[in-house]
Amino acid sequence: MTLLDPLLYSFVFLGLFSPGPNVVMLTASGARFGFRQTMPHLLGVVIGVGITAGVTGLGVGALILANPALGLVLRVLAASWILYMAWSYFNATRRPASDTQDTGQPMTLLQAALFQWINPKVWAIAFAASAGYGAGMTPALEGLRLGLAFSSVNLGVCLFWTSAGALLTTLLRNPRHWRVFMRVMAGLLALSALMVFV
Repeated sequence: MTLLDPLLYSFVFLGLFSPGPNVVMLTASGARFGFRQTMPHLLGVVIGVGITAGVTGLGVGALILANPALGLVLRVLAASWILYMAWSYFNATRRPASDTQDTGQPMTLLQAALFQWINPKVWAIAFAASAGYGAGMTPALEGLRLGLAFSSVNLGVCLFWTSAGALLTTLLRNPRHWRVFMRVMAGLLALSALMVFV
């Protein structure tokens, strides 16, 4: 019964569905490279978010909260990576003429999974879920419960945003529209880097 707590799943859905680094990057990647090529990135996010949430149930989250210097290092790393990605989106170009393939490459599964370890939004949601929706289980079971909740919900969220980005490709055939879209995505991503420190 406590494994499938509807309040936990609702909280996780609302937290992960709202715009943040993963949502912006998956939408932009879906538009840039298409759904199929973005799948490793998508799966990396799902796996990484599940692992990150799982370790909060094991007490790692409390360790990070108790060590402000470690928290600051994670924030700086996250902001740096997000700004790097924003810069690459801002400068994204397509090949000439009717070729809709982008000249860059999507994130790999490993890159996307590792990014979750420095993604402050995921940590914040995982901390809140661990504190507010605990089921009183052993740390190992609590970690498993949170990891499964986050991964299963996030799979649907990631599929939605990647598909939305891929559908935008047909609307972005005009190079000017493409450039505007990618620069808006870059701006949103850069804004999320600033929010890391709020």
